[in-house]
Amino acid sequence: MNISKSDWIGIARTLITSRLIDVIEELELAEKGVVLYQFSARGHELGQIILAHYLNNPHDGATVYYRSRPFVLAAGMTIEEAFAGPISNTGSLNGGRDIGVVHHLPPRKGVTIMPASGDVGAQFTPAVGWAQAAVYRSSVLEEQDWNESIAVALGGDASCATNGFWSALTIATTQNYPMIFFIEDNHYGISVTGDYQTPGGNIAHNLAAFSNLLILEGDGTNPEETAELIFNAIQHARKRISPVLIRLDVPRLCGHSGKDSQTYKTEQQKRQENERDPMDSLKRFCIKKKILSEKEWMRLYEECEAEVRQSLEIALSLPIPDSSFIKDHVFFQGTSQEIGGTLPEQLRLLPLTEEKPQTRMELIKGIRATLDTELMVNPRVVVFGEDVGMKGGVHGATMDLQIKHGADRVFDTSLSEEGIIGRSIGLAFAGLVPVPEIQFRKYLDPAMEQFNDAGTVRWRTNNRFACPFVVRIPVGHSKVVGDPWHSVSGEAIFAHTIGWRIAFPSNVRDAVGLLRTALRGNDPTVFLEHRNLLDTFSGRGDYPGDTFVLPFGKANIVKEGTDATIVTWGEMLYRVIDIQQELKEYSLEIIDLRTICPWDREAVLQSVRKTGHCLIVHEDCMTGGFGAEISAAVTEDAFSFLDAPVMRIATPDIPIPYNKSLMDAVIPTKELIKERLHQLLRF
Repeated sequence: MNISKSDWIGIARTLITSRLIDVIEELELAEKGVVLYQFSARGHELGQIILAHYLNNPHDGATVYYRSRPFVLAAGMTIEEAFAGPISNTGSLNGGRDIGVVHHLPPRKGVTIMPASGDVGAQFTPAVGWAQAAVYRSSVLEEQDWNESIAVALGGDASCATNGFWSALTIATTQNYPMIFFIEDNHYGISVTGDYQTPGGNIAHNLAAFSNLLILEGDGTNPEETAELIFNAIQHARKRISPVLIRLDVPRLCGHSGKDSQTYKTEQQKRQENERDPMDSLKRFCIKKKILSEKEWMRLYEECEAEVRQSLEIALSLPIPDSSFIKDHVFFQGTSQEIGGTLPEQLRLLPLTEEKPQTRMELIKGIRATLDTELMVNPRVVVFGEDVGMKGGVHGATMDLQIKHGADRVFDTSLSEEGIIGRSIGLAFAGLVPVPEIQFRKYLDPAMEQFNDAGTVRWRTNNRFACPFVVRIPVGHSKVVGDPWHSVSGEAIFAHTIGWRIAFPSNVRDAVGLLRTALRGNDPTVFLEHRNLLDTFSGRGDYPGDTFVLPFGKANIVKEGTDATIVTWGEMLYRVIDIQQELKEYSLEIIDLRTICPWDREAVLQSVRKTGHCLIVHEDCMTGGFGAEISAAVTEDAFSFLDAPVMRIATPDIPIPYNKSLMDAVIPTKELIKERLHQLLRF
């Protein structure tokens, strides 16, 4: 097992330290209101600490959950940081931005601890993304220092009931990624017993017939047994034989949180759990193996207590965070994060090996050409999703890219959007540039938990971590049909999702420039491609070249005018252009936003100050649509210039109908736009 006497003493020191921190928080700090949100790890410590001991590869990655502080301590978090997190002052790793049990840690003793989520089960698919990146960087990029790196996801037994667990399990086992599912089974999910989470209450038994998965289980309070199981699991994963699931049976010697009195447990149950305390087991083991005598254990305990008390005083003395910086780090601001994307490693792009002809092409071909070019110049780019491989994508955006660049770089995924977005987070943390495709906007719904987490990572970790990647999503109605499932636009939801940049190009030139900017940027970006522009005349144009980029937040003034400002984006732009050509009596200024976040506020305001009239046209539904945000900005900052109220035209608050005639009646028509424009200018 390769654990020396001094190692066992170190494990004991960390366990005692973790236990003391929990007890002090529970009995002192929480009672005084110094800590408002407390989750204890009492009973879970032993296996976590031994796990951290073995995760010494400089490229090992781990994801954790709210009961993982012993693991994070063993990986290098200081006692002051451990206290400062729940106290929420400047000593906290996140600067008081997140609750103290949502951990992260750049590598200090080997393992990188990716930012945790407050959502149960959200840790699994980012871990499988890191495992995939480990294989990619060692086999495709031939970086030998990644050869034996692995990923571990720590979770409780209740997390095995979540979508994230099953998605990651499917990905890891079908693709044979070096990942360990480290399940700490305390038989409870909050107050609900384990048999509600897993039939029979034992995930290891239920997965006994699962293909390509080594299953290990044992008593997580027994030092020798736990150490042997973890050692075997890590050796197996490092050899990349198969993924591993290890289930450790542990007691939860506390409530779910500091507010939980455990009235759902009998006194006998509590007594039996206390009899299995891993700290007592480790003490007996150390004495039996002559690692420490009884007196030496007591001396070690006293040393730990003195150190913990001293560290607590330091943590309590630290000032509260400066609120003047609280808006920083929603997006990249010029100072690189420590972990995530290519910027921390200062990756240089390869020179272009070919130039694409400057010909006219459809929007979808421009997207394909841009992906092709970026795959050529950046070996970290990986493109994936459902049907993107040999099929070339349901819309054709990835046609022939797998043939040209290989199945390691352009690949299909299991049918799980949670898995697609979740693995993107882990891939990005490990230094790759993921470019996932979600086939239609509505299909993203199962992944919104991961999507939200990805956007707030930089802010939540105070710029220590970021996960820049580009999600491509075809949106809106098509030229032949609509329906409630494939025709959703929904950009307003993304605009309300913190930390995401949003592109919505209306033509091939803008699509190429914005996509390349996103792929070479340092923020998560959602790239929306309107289905009715992908291969139609409207979206066609001259391919602008393999190096062309466009900045986000810079609108396109399609036509200048003096009578009214029309703000639009996506497919609606061409309906507005048609109207402008028909209504010769009006001088209309047409603005194509091109990006929703950031949007070109100043261009719109400057135009409205000139024209005095503003009409906003979009396909997304009316209530809460992004047009409302633009209207509010114009009303607030250009009210005195307005000669009429700001008007909006949008789809009614109903799904897009399947019947084409119904669809055409629902999506803003040229006739409706004309009618409202007349009303606006005759006000």
